[in-house]
Amino acid sequence: MKYAEATNLPNELLTMSHEVGGKLARLRKARRLRQSDVALRAGVSRSTAVLIEAGNPSRTLSQVLRYLNAISPGSTLLELLQEADPALVTLRNSEETKRVRKLSAKELGELDF
Repeated sequence: MKYAEATNLPNELLTMSHEVGGKLARLRKARRLRQSDVALRAGVSRSTAVLIEAGNPSRTLSQVLRYLNAISPGSTLLELLQEADPALVTLRNSEETKRVRKLSAKELGELDF
């Protein structure tokens, strides 16, 4: 019989579940993979993939680990949590705000074009 796992979890664990799902979604996007392709490789339906990425606590650990392996073969759950994957590092670097300061008229005049 199925029942709602979320009702059995304290808020802290429910938050962790959502964070793991979000990290899986972020990793998949960083690796430029389609959700349907990852679901197929993991042996789950696309609707289950949606639930995994949403952090639904009713998904089994086996489903989550297969999904992770389909995105990044050989990666561990610890590596996912630490966001150590090179694709995530590249994505994070590209998202960082690049501050640009406005040059003064004097500095503009000194530039060689």
